Amino acid sequence: MAKRELPRHVYRQRNGLYFQRRGWPTQKLAHEFGTPEFWKEYADILAGEAKPSRVTSRSFAALIDDYRKSPRYKRLKPRTALDYDKFLDFFRSIMGDANPVAMKRKDVIRLRDANAEKAYFANYSLRVLRILMEHCVDLGWRETNPAKGVPELRTEKTAREPWPQELLDAYRAACPIGSRERLVMELCVGTGQRIGDVLEMRWSDIQNGGFVVRQNKTGKELWVPILSDLQAALDAASRHSMFILTNERGTNRWSYRGASQAVRNVRERIGAVDYDIHSWRYNAACELLEAGCGDELIAAVTGQSPAMVQHYTKKVRQRIRAARAQKMRTGSAASQ
Repeated sequence: MAKRELPRHVYRQRNGLYFQRRGWPTQKLAHEFGTPEFWKEYADILAGEAKPSRVTSRSFAALIDDYRKSPRYKRLKPRTALDYDKFLDFFRSIMGDANPVAMKRKDVIRLRDANAEKAYFANYSLRVLRILMEHCVDLGWRETNPAKGVPELRTEKTAREPWPQELLDAYRAACPIGSRERLVMELCVGTGQRIGDVLEMRWSDIQNGGFVVRQNKTGKELWVPILSDLQAALDAASRHSMFILTNERGTNRWSYRGASQAVRNVRERIGAVDYDIHSWRYNAACELLEAGCGDELIAAVTGQSPAMVQHYTKKVRQRIRAARAQKMRTGSAASQ
């Protein structure tokens, strides 16, 4: 379609139509040219009814502010949004006044490599920058995303494993029944849920002897029966809040940062720094496997996909199979 066929101030870019007028903010049009909805949207913009405040300068600070108002950001899970905010604030602090339109691929690589000694930070910041620059494209500020296709730094990943039984025993010995540190561990191991879902648990979620859980990440709804160790911890817990795990004042749920630090302190005291909160989810899956549960039964508790059940239990699964194989081998040799 030639530009002259479009009304004044409307331009077609590779990802849609945009209203662009000097002194006005660039706006992406939601409807296709020629439809009644398009003409109403166009008229509303000209009349000021759909026009936001006067245009701001094209800076990273303005881009970040606009992104935080967008559906893309508002759809994020609270925990993910909190993680993104750390990097968005970091970008604002180092290049808030810079124009994102001028950013090139080499600038993205330079920013990544400047934090190479902190590979996790460098890679996560690259992911968030990629999303932020995609929003910049959506606004019509630029045609391409300079962060797209830039590879993350390679890291040596250590496979996560369940806590050894002796360290679980040491943790329980260090954290008496009635403490939040003990309760969070029993909830994670006993229900097999992610820490984000555990921190959201309320007393009202306990129904018919089990927890009704709606997983934040997957949206799955589960009913998980309560085991005796967890029940003992729940019986000793204070019930002065709707949440099971609360902050120090008991006014709201325990934050991820607070819970993580509290557990970290215990891990350092008992020599369990190599095993974190998420490893307790591995414990739940592996204990179910060792009890003789098949993948379908394990998934009924953890809510995991078949592939994730296999991943979480692969080392225990190998040990069980190897022990069975060697037993069969010994029996075969003895019969000869």
